[in-house]
Amino acid sequence: MAEYDLTQKLIPHLDRHLAIPLLNHLSDIAIFPAEQLAKAQYDLVKGTNMVDYVEQLHEQAKTGESRDFAKLREEATAKYQELQEKAQPVMKVIEDPDAVAKLRSVADRQIDIDQINALYHFGQYQYTLGAYAPAANFLYHFLIFSPSLDLNISAHWGKLSSNILSGEWEAALVEIKDLRDAIDNPHGTSMAKPLAQLQARTWLLHWSLFVFFNLGEGQGCQGLLDMFLSPAYLNTIQTSCPHLLRYLVAAAIISRRAPKPAGTRGNRDHVKELTKIVQMEEYQYSDPVTGFLKDLFVDFDLNQAQKRLTVAESVVRSDFFLSGFADEFVENARWLISEVFCRIHRRIDIGELSKTLNLTNEEGEKWIVNLIRDSRMGVEAKIDLKENMLHITRPHATPTATLIETTRGLAFRSQAIQFAMQSSAGDSRGERGERGDRGGRGGRGGRTRGGAPAREETAA
Repeated sequence: MAEYDLTQKLIPHLDRHLAIPLLNHLSDIAIFPAEQLAKAQYDLVKGTNMVDYVEQLHEQAKTGESRDFAKLREEATAKYQELQEKAQPVMKVIEDPDAVAKLRSVADRQIDIDQINALYHFGQYQYTLGAYAPAANFLYHFLIFSPSLDLNISAHWGKLSSNILSGEWEAALVEIKDLRDAIDNPHGTSMAKPLAQLQARTWLLHWSLFVFFNLGEGQGCQGLLDMFLSPAYLNTIQTSCPHLLRYLVAAAIISRRAPKPAGTRGNRDHVKELTKIVQMEEYQYSDPVTGFLKDLFVDFDLNQAQKRLTVAESVVRSDFFLSGFADEFVENARWLISEVFCRIHRRIDIGELSKTLNLTNEEGEKWIVNLIRDSRMGVEAKIDLKENMLHITRPHATPTATLIETTRGLAFRSQAIQFAMQSSAGDSRGERGERGDRGGRGGRGGRTRGGAPAREETAA
């Protein structure tokens, strides 16, 4: 499965702390040589302040590099104490149990901007030490107090990463929404530059994988589909990270029969939509997961789709994000094969269908009964147990039904075009307003270092 592993494509768009679990997963499944993984893990964490963990990996990697870890511990402790002392005035405000008094006391205690920024730097340093929960707490309070537009975006990235690594998925989902709003509505900040916006969206797509796949097949996969298939983010995937199509296709298959969360478009057929995208982007990226969709809905090659599914199952079980959904993926993929099989045949040999699905005859009969009962194919089916055949009857489609099916997506596409035109008009007015009044309201801040996404040294 090494040839289908995406870790090397994912890590350049992740913070080094977020990349640690991916390399640990590769070590567990052992698809790469242990010596190479040990060196890669050491190279990844040696830039952090997690001295004990770095020393442990240094011994495993056996690089021959000499390092004074006792001195590193002393320096890390001294730096921690220095930043803690600078942030102490604001920390006293945070410790106040009365939230209203806490906010009002900022002016009373004469806390200046440097002391508020010290809270940011202390939270950032906590993050580099691997203390993710305290880092998220400090950055949360920094965002309450801070008037600095330059540091707020960086603090949001840091809090998102801290929430992910401490397993606070609902809080991380809120941060994704906040960052998405800041990226999509830059209000004249440095994020308004097209290249910076593209880079920010690319990072957000990758970081959000941790959140969506930990929220389950209902809320999580549906949230991923809604975000990834929105016009701006789908364009980002096609432009800079087509390898994310694997997770888009997998989420569509995994959540196909899952209960839809309230407020989602329950009748939107993501599989059909993704089939066109996969076919269009095949020249850039393909793997057994995306290839399964193409075999099934473009080539209608059921035998090839069944073979591809066998490989795709191994890919999914080896993937860091998808391994927990392998059974759901295989089951729903079999449903897709069954539905296509029933649509293009009138008489089906149950034994042949069972063989196509890698099931025994008994399992195949149960599968077909459940398929007929639960499927939304709009066909009538009867089982002839004597001949072991399944007879399919399709109602004749009326012209009205054909017209509705043909025009079903027009309303959605019209709304997308209208939204794009309004956004374009709003951006033009914003640019004119910015030239006319440099002192007007801005957005929630841009990234540090010239618009590049802040990594570990800026709390993310």
